[in-house]
Amino acid sequence: MFGDTRHFRELLRSEEAISSSILSERLKRLVAQGLITAADDPTHKQKTIYSLTEMSIALVPVLVALGSWGRTFLPASEELSVRIEVLEQGGPAMLERFMDELRTVHLGQSASGASRTVHEKLQAAYDART
Repeated sequence: MFGDTRHFRELLRSEEAISSSILSERLKRLVAQGLITAADDPTHKQKTIYSLTEMSIALVPVLVALGSWGRTFLPASEELSVRIEVLEQGGPAMLERFMDELRTVHLGQSASGASRTVHEKLQAAYDART
């Protein structure tokens, strides 16, 4: 959600270092619960592209709040928490823009036309810490 990874291999290579069997099971569970959808990737026959649903996009404020709590009370690496920090600093307006961007990318809804996307800001902050 925060790192814009949508393919199995991208998710497998993420900072969380999850095993392929656990990732596969969790993706199946998320699809079954309606939090993500899985579709064939039109650019590659053997790839699946995962998309967020409105139900999961609605969880963004909750996940940011949990991430903020974790940054405050638990040991957290700067690399994994910098995106939450950027969203905290951006306030409710940035959070809404981010959710709108997710709707554009994952649900195909029209974009608002902001010059630099929230995802680009989150990625730049992450890249600066790694």
